[in-house]
Amino acid sequence: MLMVYLHNHHFLFEGVEWKNSSNNPLKLKKNFWRTVLLSGLLVGTLDITAALVQFYIKTGKDPLIVPKYIASAVFGKDAYAAGNEMVVYGFFFHYLIAFLWTLLFFFIYPKLKLQSWNRLVTGVLYGIFIWLIMNRVVVPLSNASVSPFNFKQAIIATLILITAIGLPLSFIAHRFYSRRLRL
Repeated sequence: MLMVYLHNHHFLFEGVEWKNSSNNPLKLKKNFWRTVLLSGLLVGTLDITAALVQFYIKTGKDPLIVPKYIASAVFGKDAYAAGNEMVVYGFFFHYLIAFLWTLLFFFIYPKLKLQSWNRLVTGVLYGIFIWLIMNRVVVPLSNASVSPFNFKQAIIATLILITAIGLPLSFIAHRFYSRRLRL
């Protein structure tokens, strides 16, 4: 992490100048990681809840097939035949991915100066970006089965990502950085 002390109790952290009212850079790092962790937990929960509900409404099947599908990215088709341990793996992988998307957003937010953008536009664009990377890069490279493109399902999945991840992260990051940036 890039951390350089400046005069008058300001310092650089991740390339952004921050006020340090507590004179404690460790507290700032702790607040950053706490915010990222809690935000990842929030958006991960919103996303998986929406995915489970949407799957159940669409198919009428046990929604725990969804975390098994997530686990199949690593374990392949064996994930569906296995027991509850694959459900646990699926939830673990899901929250890990949600945390990584959250971390990426918090790192790019100040670098791209997203605080000057409209929060709704930022959230929508990030949700679309997540869908594109996950469905066009990550899932095809994994062991999970890839179904043929379905425009309606793509729109539903993208809307879930926008509302469950993109928009919440946009508002949380804006609040986090607005309180700390020296304008």
